[in-house]
Order: sequence, then C-alpha cells, then structure tokens
Amino acid sequence: MTGFLALLSSLIWWVLYGSIGAIVPSVIAWLVLRWNEGAPVVFNRTYLACLIWSLLTLLLGAMAAAHAGVTRPPFGPLIASGAFRAALVVSMLTGVIALWRLVPRIDARRIRISSACVAVAVVMAIAFGVATTLVST
Repeated sequence: MTGFLALLSSLIWWVLYGSIGAIVPSVIAWLVLRWNEGAPVVFNRTYLACLIWSLLTLLLGAMAAAHAGVTRPPFGPLIASGAFRAALVVSMLTGVIALWRLVPRIDARRIRISSACVAVAVVMAIAFGVATTLVST
C-alpha cells in the first residue's frame, strides 16, 4: 500500500510541476502562432498541447538521465549523451504534433504544421538559452 501511495504521490507532483512548467512555453507558443498564422488561436488549447508536451518531455528527460546514469550535477555528460539528444528530438516531434493536432484558429481551421514547427523551435531556442545561462553560472 505504501508503494502505491508513493507512486500516486509522484504522479500527482509530476502533473503539478508539468502544468506549472507549461505556462511559459504556452504563452510563447501562443504569441508565435498568432503572429505566424495571422489569425487568433485558442489559448487554452495551446496550453493543453504544451502541457502534454511538457509532461512527455519530463518523462523522456528523466528516462534519458537514468539511462545515462547522470541524475545529479554536473549535467555535462548528460547533455553530451546520445540518449538525451534522441529524447530532445522525440520531444520536439511530440510538441509539433501536439500543437498541430490540438490548436485551432478562431475560425475553426487547424493551424499549419509549419506554424507548429516554428512555435516549437522558438520555445526550444528560448529554453536552451535559459538552460545555457543557468548551467554556465
């Protein structure tokens, strides 16, 4: 019973931290999609797509860290590992598919896949910039 409660607690915290972590990427993606589509897009669906994307990214990143055996700083070997790079590629593809399939424009048309690619690229570029700044200090 204790193991079940520990697993349930871990899942609740995973969803909680994932939802908190999805706020900033969803705002960035929403702004990029509005600009790139030339029409308003639905924010709550953008948040849902970014939430799914962030939850999967947290899971993939943890699996890659466990596979590489790097779960504590310094994270240089983790970033250099092939498993982490593969996890990033899968994460970006998941983000593109989630945004493309889940985010409609206000006129009920689906956004273009190129717009989803640009939104994911901008979010990842900002995330890499922030991560590089935090790791180098």
